[in-house]
Amino acid sequence: MRYIPHTDEEIAEMLAAIGVETIDDLFESIPESLRVAAREMSLPDPMGEIALTRHLEELAGRNRVAGGRIDSMLGAGCYDHIVPQALNQLLLRAEFLTSYTPYQPEISQGTTKAIFEFQSMVAELLDMPVANASMYDGAHAVAEAALMSQRTTRRDQVWVAETLHPEYREVVKTYLGWQDGDRYREFPCDAGTGRIDLETLTSRIEDPRKVACVVFQTPNFLGVFEDPRELVAWAQEHKIRVVAAFTEPHAFALSQPPGSFGVDICAGEGIGLGMGLSFGGPALGIFAAREKQLRAMPGRLAGRTVDATGREGYVLTLSTREQHIRREKATSNICTNQGLMALGAAIYLSLMGKEGLRELGRLNMSRAAYAARRFEEELGCAPVYDAPFFNEFVVELPRPAREVIDACLEEDILAGFDLGSVRPEWSRQMLVAATEMNTRAGIDRVIGTVKRVLG
Repeated sequence: MRYIPHTDEEIAEMLAAIGVETIDDLFESIPESLRVAAREMSLPDPMGEIALTRHLEELAGRNRVAGGRIDSMLGAGCYDHIVPQALNQLLLRAEFLTSYTPYQPEISQGTTKAIFEFQSMVAELLDMPVANASMYDGAHAVAEAALMSQRTTRRDQVWVAETLHPEYREVVKTYLGWQDGDRYREFPCDAGTGRIDLETLTSRIEDPRKVACVVFQTPNFLGVFEDPRELVAWAQEHKIRVVAAFTEPHAFALSQPPGSFGVDICAGEGIGLGMGLSFGGPALGIFAAREKQLRAMPGRLAGRTVDATGREGYVLTLSTREQHIRREKATSNICTNQGLMALGAAIYLSLMGKEGLRELGRLNMSRAAYAARRFEEELGCAPVYDAPFFNEFVVELPRPAREVIDACLEEDILAGFDLGSVRPEWSRQMLVAATEMNTRAGIDRVIGTVKRVLG
């Protein structure tokens, strides 16, 4: 089959209809110095199918991935969790791969019901009354939470904890950067515990009546569980929204979910719920809020109802994009609902069940506790922060973390994340993660390698 089926005559006819003589004329707006002619490109000779397949396999073999020949203890927002084989097989069904947004409920009941089930599971996991039909990723969900807080409070300032994932902070800052005035603010954590420092936050806020929301993360970027009860009580007193962000939803299988603390919005990342690392994506944004804020939520919301004959049916109850309502009334311009990823998360949560999630959480916590103990025993590096953690913690090394990580990588060991890339004063600190995919033998290999590198 030809990839470009047009004949010379057809091309000439199309160019005449457009009003140009050659295809090159279509690119006149691009400076000539930036154009690359095909004849100038250094391309190899054509290959047969067998040779090309081998060549591509050789290129793919250069990738070094966690779970292969790499022992990885890298987390920092993306965690290596099991992806059940049943999940992949179910997602391969053609009706799931080819379906798009269910605008017409009469022909998309299966997709709409799957979204409804996803929302229900997320709401239960986070202990929140309403969850939407997913966002792009965690960073986008948190940014949308900040915008929604501004809309519902009619206030401007957004205060963000420095322990929120740095990429999330950058996205929120980018969203708010186009608004008038200095609306994005940050506040530090307690140096001893790595937790929210409410006293510092309240001392920096000049007028609480101008604050739309306070954003924190739990477990936060340093791996520490937050206790936001005092923050929530203070915020409610001043009618300020509280946004709880997260990158690791598995933590809520063992700990109190954010909704139980009374936060107004939960927003975070769901890539760990069956998506796999996949070189960084696709991801899955999760967003949940209180019922009184339902109509201000971005994205889509699937609902369950009955038809005229009493049969159960599913529809998009809320779809507040600019293409559905007047543009100035739209709550977002999200162009996809990540439907396939949301379906994958629903399948994953169904396969795991409550007890399976708890068991997975216990495995994560025990592996991380073992790793923390071994770092202290073998290297004298105890966790930096005196607070509970789930599957991630910070250790301080006698040398810059970047040097140690690079040296370990030469031995196929990914020891952790260099916190010096976030803040220069943290250059000797490394963020270490352990999940159910890390065996004790693998953890010992990582620590042994770090020990040799440190001499």
